[in-house]
Order: sequence, then C-alpha cells, then structure tokens
Amino acid sequence: MAMTTQSQRTRPAELVRTEARALLELAMRLDGPMQAAFVRATELVVEAAAHGNRVILMGMGKSGLIARKIAATLSSTGTPAHFLHPAEALHGDLGIVTDGDVVIALSASGETDELLALLPALQRMGNRLISLCGSPVSTLAQASEVYLDASVCAEACAMSGIHDLAPTVSTTVMLALGDALALEVSQIRGFAAEDFAELHPGGRLGRRLARVGDLMHTGEAMPMVAADTVMTQVIHEMSHKRLGVTTVADEPGRLLGVISDGDLRRLLERDGPESLAHTAGEIMNSNPVTIAPEAFAGEALALMEERKITSLVVTGADGEALGVLHLHDLWASAQG
Repeated sequence: MAMTTQSQRTRPAELVRTEARALLELAMRLDGPMQAAFVRATELVVEAAAHGNRVILMGMGKSGLIARKIAATLSSTGTPAHFLHPAEALHGDLGIVTDGDVVIALSASGETDELLALLPALQRMGNRLISLCGSPVSTLAQASEVYLDASVCAEACAMSGIHDLAPTVSTTVMLALGDALALEVSQIRGFAAEDFAELHPGGRLGRRLARVGDLMHTGEAMPMVAADTVMTQVIHEMSHKRLGVTTVADEPGRLLGVISDGDLRRLLERDGPESLAHTAGEIMNSNPVTIAPEAFAGEALALMEERKITSLVVTGADGEALGVLHLHDLWASAQG
C-alpha cells in the first residue's frame, strides 16, 4: 500500500463540507420536488403502524448499516421497525415480513442485486415498497410505490484519482433522510416525552426521564416542621435529614414555606444569639420553588440550575408537601 503525501490528500475539512453541501441539497429537495413523495412515505408508515404492522428496512453493505440505524431510530421513537438483511431474506428470512408491513429499501445505485431479487416476492406478498436511492430511473425506484431521492453529486473520497469508491456522502444523505422520516412519523403519531421514557428505561436517557416522584425523599426521610417549631428543633430536623432544607407545613401537610441553610445563615448574621427566639413560620420563605411529582428529572435539574438552588419541594395538586428532591439525586440522573 503506497503512502500518499499531504499535498495529494483531500483536506478533512473539505470532505466534511462536501457532505454538508449534500445535506443542504437534500433539504432543498424536501422543501421542493420531493415534498409530496416524503409526505406519502410518512403516510404509508403511519398507516402500517396504526394497524399493528412494522417497517422492514433492507440494504446491503454500507446502505445496510444505515438501514439498521434507521430501524433503530424508528423503534426508539415508537414505530415498530426491523432490519432484514437482503441476502438472508433470499434464503428464508423473508418469512418475518408479513402482509401489511412497509418495506424501505436502501441502495445508492438502485441496482443492488440482492434487493432486486426480492422484488417479485415482495410484489406477490402485497407489501408497500419505499426506496431510498440515487436514481429515479433505477430498477428499484421504478418498482417502488414511493421513491425518495437520495442522490448525491459525488462521494467525498477520491482514491488514486478514481472518485466514488467508498460510500460517504450517499450514506450520510440516506441517514439524514431516514432520520427525518422517523421523526416526522413520530410527531404525526403523537409520540411524546412520556412515551420516550417508557422505551428508554436504562442508561443516561432513562435516568434523565425518571419521574421526580420516583427520586424524591418522602416519609421519614423528608424534613418537615410546623410553623410554630422553635429554631433549635428546626436546626435539628435539618441536620438530621441532611438535605439542606426543611419544609414548613400545616397539620394536613399542606406546604406553608421552606427554610434553607442559607436562610439560617442570614438569620444568624442579622440577629446573632437572638436567632433562636424565632419560630419556623417567622423566618421561612413562604414562596418556595416547587415541582410536580410527574415532572422528569431533567426538568428538575434545569429548574435548580436556573434558580441556583440545591433542593426542590415536590407538591401535589392540593398544595400538599409530598417530598424533597436534592441536587445530588439528579446529578447521577443527568451524568450517568
């Protein structure tokens, strides 16, 4: 393998700009001549999902890798999808495709042998076919109910003066087009953050989407005093529960206010030894920042950072103090 000199190599920045230009061209096609086809493709996918069917993604080589990723994006945003290797499909795996499934085939040329060999079987089964390829006159595009134009002017690679050897720009365009399709379908189907949380129970995403009500300190672990509690007992409650705050509530448990470590420091600076003569109700912040138990952990973290506080009181619809959420409980949720 002969080494090339730096002067012979294409600059990495130019390679990225080549891909960026292709994406801008794709965006213009989506705003213009391809808009109707894209709308029809989303309709086919939405209709299939509504009837309990799946989206089957197919592609060979690098196009197959992109097809796998699009299938994963569809699945993670609430649209059942599966990747089927065309070569395996030719040898029995086509059995996973059922009547009513939508097939999306990816091919830069539109002439991939393995995909073309499957066309008669897909037509007999009555599956709706969407193609992502680079030529509207290709065999695959002509056989498709919907053709999505994934054409590019050129790939980013140039080996020994021969262009378009390694798929680069074409796979980037296919990926962007597949992501756009998946996200458009999810929006049409009303896929919300709550649904996303259900499908992502683990990892960093899952922790960010955990509910505040599942993370808050409740019961005996929640600091709480009455309005007439003397300061020595307030300090004891805060020290014992170790959350840097205590809630102040009435007999039914409705939140009246909050006392923080900062409130205590300011009280001591102002009144010195006379501070202990006060009650919780006299020094509490009667307008504390609160959050609902059904809010996501990510929302709570953003609120704490915005207000520059380390604790939030979790309250119910009737104003009842349900728990206390501390910043430490959320750092793990956001950074895990």
